[in-house]
Amino acid sequence: MTKSILLTLAGAAFVIASCQNKSSENSDAAEKDSLATTASGTPVETQKANSDYKPSFEGQTRIGGVKSTTAYEGKVLFSDLKNPWGVTTLPDGRLIITEKAGTMRIATTDGKVSAPITGIPAVNSEGQGGLLGIRVDPEFAKNRMVYWVFAETRPGGNLTSVAKGKLSADEKKIEGAAVIYRATPAFPSNLHYGGRILFDKKGDLVISTGERSDTVSRPQAQHLNSSLGKVIRITKDGKPVAGGPFEGKSGAKPEIYSYGHRNVQGLAFHPVSGDLWEVEFGPRGGDELNRIEAGKNYGWPTITYGIEYSGKKIGDSIQVKEGLEQPVYYWDPVVSPSGITFYSSDSIPEWKNNLFIGGLSSMHILRLVIENNKVVGEERLLASEGQRFRDITEGKDGALYAVTDQGRLYRIYKK
Repeated sequence: MTKSILLTLAGAAFVIASCQNKSSENSDAAEKDSLATTASGTPVETQKANSDYKPSFEGQTRIGGVKSTTAYEGKVLFSDLKNPWGVTTLPDGRLIITEKAGTMRIATTDGKVSAPITGIPAVNSEGQGGLLGIRVDPEFAKNRMVYWVFAETRPGGNLTSVAKGKLSADEKKIEGAAVIYRATPAFPSNLHYGGRILFDKKGDLVISTGERSDTVSRPQAQHLNSSLGKVIRITKDGKPVAGGPFEGKSGAKPEIYSYGHRNVQGLAFHPVSGDLWEVEFGPRGGDELNRIEAGKNYGWPTITYGIEYSGKKIGDSIQVKEGLEQPVYYWDPVVSPSGITFYSSDSIPEWKNNLFIGGLSSMHILRLVIENNKVVGEERLLASEGQRFRDITEGKDGALYAVTDQGRLYRIYKK
């Protein structure tokens, strides 16, 4: 059984459960979630690993648990979104959210949600496809431009595409929508699209793609003439950013920034160092956290800490190879990491510069304490909610906002 089917079945089961218990507020979240962590630093993960692989350095997996001392709560602001996938903030503090089938909504931080925004090109929402990551232009207050990633049907199959358009003054439609980039080649699979998008400090776009899952397409993560399994840098017009690590290299796409990725569904810049971090799905075990550097090869499928869903080894069953980057951290069993954000507010000082990760199969939000580019502590938040956390962002008010596959919008903040 494929991972996507397993995740779908798990999600369906928890949708039923959530309908039976629609608590609008997680007022006892801190107490319940503390059961998953300990003050003594015992790792939060207690389940048996899928493989017998050993980490390459101390602290690469199953780091000691930490526990937030600030009392917090996870409040459900809205519970009827339709498979939300991406969320980001608008300059005025409101949120703009994508829904998998191809719609966008605007939400206030007190839970008022708009009608679907029209004018968005059709998406292929089968499997893991749909309307995916979203960001607004750094100059949105002036130009009202929105950028998004989506799964698109093209000759030869489907692919990860990037589009842009202008949000109308009445906020009811996207005007002049246009596709600016397609991650080729197209492939007949509805899995592993990647799909996150960021703006860097220079105003260029950073995009993640997947290798489309199939054993036939998987090796393209290592091919520099393919956009599959990559972190990509493009301008607002979809052109390669000048000065990229593969610019001028024969047979290489100049927009590639890093390669050897499986399915990157989380991208974020560290608020102090400015470094780019990502999380990506492993197979059965081996979900990864990586610090991305220009031109580096992150190994998939040559090296991995996971195994096939069937239990078979992957490739030569190696975890280390010269010239291939090691993950900063990995999880086995998997947590299925999706959207991520670094917390930069002073509102909860102990969370400052920590990384927050939406967990799908794990059904919690992970908090990682990172020092000197190493994970030194891990905590599980909102584990009692039974939700598949798809994306998370920091609001203008210092709160975290998260969306779940079951349709909830959460505000996570101190009591």
